[in-house]
Amino acid sequence: MSSSRSDRKKAAKELMRVTKTSPSHRAAFGQIPNAFSTLLRPLSESKVELHLDLQEDLITTVLNLSTDDSNKAEMGENPVAIPLLIESMKYGTTETIINATAALSTLTQLDSNKLIIGKSRAHVTLLELLRAGHPLAMREAALTMTNLCTVHENKTRFIEIGAVPVILQMINGSMLVDELLGILAQLSTYPNAIEELREVDTVPCLFRIMRDSYSGITKENCAVILFSVCSKNEAFLRELWIEETNNRTLAELADTGTERAKRKAFDLILEMRRALPSLRITT
Repeated sequence: MSSSRSDRKKAAKELMRVTKTSPSHRAAFGQIPNAFSTLLRPLSESKVELHLDLQEDLITTVLNLSTDDSNKAEMGENPVAIPLLIESMKYGTTETIINATAALSTLTQLDSNKLIIGKSRAHVTLLELLRAGHPLAMREAALTMTNLCTVHENKTRFIEIGAVPVILQMINGSMLVDELLGILAQLSTYPNAIEELREVDTVPCLFRIMRDSYSGITKENCAVILFSVCSKNEAFLRELWIEETNNRTLAELADTGTERAKRKAFDLILEMRRALPSLRITT
């Protein structure tokens, strides 16, 4: 990019424009040697937030370029790209923060990038955005977390920094319920996450969502979490039985849910029968 500050801004604006409108330019960009390092050099030479307009244009260009599959691996392996995206998720205009998060989300579509991003401490920034970011940034953060949580190490990282109580609080507040239930279902098979889920009123919350939701996937994720929380725990199975006696939510799910939801619902009913043989439990 041009060396003077004014020329850099003009070049960044033009590059943002052409990479937004032209797929061929996005693909061609990645073929240029050291293209991504050169693009990001103005941000890597000083604090990213010092030149907000230039930062916004460059990060938007990164987002545009990341949508081309041929660029994803090179961007993930570039030593400055992911760190600068994470910095721009913390400092910058609202548009910059949203676009930086969206770019990171796009990069997580590639499996090798999930490992790289997981080691970069992006999970801390993502959880902060999820907790208190702009609504669009929160949604992008949730999508990024969903993609990252297909990797075991990343699930452990999110649990260790307290993602479970944050997600539960947001679900109870009716925020991004469908998206966050998907993340919680991924985390709920881990012992530390199960302990945290058992410390709050998870069962009533999940049953309320199952009764109110029209989404088969949402109901499925609720059933997955319920199985993790209640399985092999008599106290929680008894709570489950009370709910089932009053509303027959699991019986209905075992009949009408997705295939996975049907299996989980049926397994929970069997668990109740085994653990509480004196109680009348029907399907």
